[in-house]
Amino acid sequence: MIKNIIIKISILFMLLCSSTSCLYAFEYSSNEEKNFIEVYEKTLPSIVSIEADIDNGTSGGTGCVISKSGIILTSSHVIENARNITVTTHSGKTYTASVMAILKNKNDLALLKISPKEDLELVKFANSDNVKVGQRVLTIGCPFGFKDTLTTGIISRIDYERNKIQTDAAINPGCSGGPLLNLKGEVIGINQSIYNPDNNRSNIGIGFALPSNYVLSFISKVDKKVARMK
Repeated sequence: MIKNIIIKISILFMLLCSSTSCLYAFEYSSNEEKNFIEVYEKTLPSIVSIEADIDNGTSGGTGCVISKSGIILTSSHVIENARNITVTTHSGKTYTASVMAILKNKNDLALLKISPKEDLELVKFANSDNVKVGQRVLTIGCPFGFKDTLTTGIISRIDYERNKIQTDAAINPGCSGGPLLNLKGEVIGINQSIYNPDNNRSNIGIGFALPSNYVLSFISKVDKKVARMK
């Protein structure tokens, strides 16, 4: 008798667990946490990882999808002088990429082209002139090859002379080319580098990103050049 009662209670509990999702629904601890999670989940499909074969090994980085047809924005130092470039989308599909355009040295931007079999999700850009010191930001990248990594921080400084946005959000090797995002999930910069006084022997460093308006100007010039070639 007792055994039958226990079995019935167990079955009822299982039915409640499967039919009432709120029993195990994720509860946000704050509106900020909710915002971080939503931005991450919304932006992630438009972020790719990049591997490039170079003379002394492999260079890794991150890219942002800016065209449904497969145009990828990244940092030029990730793919400069590469023999082969491989792009892996969020869905796990891998493509060989060609270089559309490249800016070297301090400009550090490049556009790659892949040929996906389906439309890709795109990042959205914001006006970097509206960025403020103290503003909360997020980054998504592939530090040391660990793809889909989220970090958070603030805008620490705006270097108008060098045209850089400084942030304390963690930007490590492999994050170059990834987005610096505002809390709406819009790109306000493209992560470029980390300044580390001890050559990466510690995790102490300062991150820098190129402002989105500068990035959009580069994309616009490439678009016009491509249009003239058609």
